[in-house]
Amino acid sequence: MKAKATIHLSSRPSVISYAAVGGKKEGEGPLGDYFDKINDDPYLSCTTYEQAESKLQKQAVLICLNKAGLQPENVDVLFGGDLLNQCVSTTYGVRSFEIPFLGIYGACSTMSEGLALSSIFTDKGVCQKAMAVTSSHFCTAERQYRFPLTYAGQRPPTAQWTVTAGASLLVSQHCKAPYVKACTIGRIVDMDITDANNMGAAMAPAAFDTIRNFFEETGKTPSEFDCIVTGDLGKVGSRLFCDLMQRHGIDVSANHKDCGLMMYHMTDQDVHAGASGCGCAGSALCGYFLPKLKAGEIKNMLFAATGALLSPTTTQQGESIPCISHLVWLSSEDN
Repeated sequence: MKAKATIHLSSRPSVISYAAVGGKKEGEGPLGDYFDKINDDPYLSCTTYEQAESKLQKQAVLICLNKAGLQPENVDVLFGGDLLNQCVSTTYGVRSFEIPFLGIYGACSTMSEGLALSSIFTDKGVCQKAMAVTSSHFCTAERQYRFPLTYAGQRPPTAQWTVTAGASLLVSQHCKAPYVKACTIGRIVDMDITDANNMGAAMAPAAFDTIRNFFEETGKTPSEFDCIVTGDLGKVGSRLFCDLMQRHGIDVSANHKDCGLMMYHMTDQDVHAGASGCGCAGSALCGYFLPKLKAGEIKNMLFAATGALLSPTTTQQGESIPCISHLVWLSSEDN
């Protein structure tokens, strides 16, 4: 018998502030107006793309704090991570804030992991305010995981475009909507897929596993949620995810949304199978969904970002791609 993965948060922690910053391509997409800041320069006035990604995180944290009227010293703990080796984008991005820091790695699921941990810490009284931050950058991810940018390698139809964006949110003990009602911790799921250019197929089973677990453990049904949001499954992964759910008698077709399909104009921006990267689900949550929850336009939603836990080394060795998805139940209703 497997252990229960869903944690109910009896105190209903609140997400009191959030921020999303993006790049030029993201600003031209359907969610462009929902970003707090758009950076037209991919270098963000820095010397390297890696420095630029760190700056995305710094911008997101500062805007999030400013919107809450708080200073770094008001935050008890910061959870952060990104896609790069040793999570250096986060380390260099937040080092000047001197906030107690716990680095995390969930690949593209990092925002749902950070939100879950922040909510659990505040619910259990470990801290009063916890922050989560993440980022990705097209140029840093491409040259780490695929090819140098000058190589001009051809991208297959299943490939996704790494979002250039940073996102941050602040969780407080219970005060106002949006509230966090529960979290489901994901399990590692590996379907023996080895193609690093087909992340949607690799990650879809992990999203299915976590969301199915949530429904089984809570007795909830898809119809009780305005939207069931997955991370960056894209065209391929979204179709597989819905098929897997349907085969197990769970129909999510009416309210499923995927951040990887929302970020760009799929026909006009040439992103092949959609968007990906930590900044994809992170900025969609902080820029688009959380404001709608705060306004009561969304009553209940599930947010399940999904990450591929691979490295360039394991890919070159022919290893399969293990994946994970963590889920957070967000609500505008205090009951």
